[in-house]
Amino acid sequence: MRRLGDLEAQIMDRLWSWGRPATVRELVEDLNRERPLAYTTVMTVADTLHGKGVLRREKQRRAWLYEPTRSRESYTAALMQDALGSSTDRSSALAHFVEQIAPEEQEALRQALRALTSGDPE
Repeated sequence: MRRLGDLEAQIMDRLWSWGRPATVRELVEDLNRERPLAYTTVMTVADTLHGKGVLRREKQRRAWLYEPTRSRESYTAALMQDALGSSTDRSSALAHFVEQIAPEEQEALRQALRALTSGDPE
C-alpha cells in the first residue's frame, strides 16, 4: 500500500474524522479554511482515491458522496505490514520497532497480542 500524498492525506483525514460520506463541495469548503484549492483539484484527487480503491462513492442527485473503504487504523496497519514486508529479517525489524515506541505503546502492543492469543478481541 502506497503512502498517501499531502492532499490525499488531508482529504482522508477529514473523511475519517467526520465518520460520514461527504461531497467534494464539503471537502473543498473545509480545506479552503487552510489554503485555497480549486474544486476541480479536490474532485480529481477524490476520483484518484476512488480509482485506487481507497474511497467508494455513491451518486446523490448530481454529486458524488465519498467515503473511505477502510478505517484509519486499517490503513495504518496496511502501511505497517508493507514496511515490515520490505525487511529480509522481520523479527529484527519488529524488535527495532518495539525499541523505538513509547512505553505506553509497548503496553498497548502487549495487550493486543494477549487478546489475539487468548481469542478474546478487545
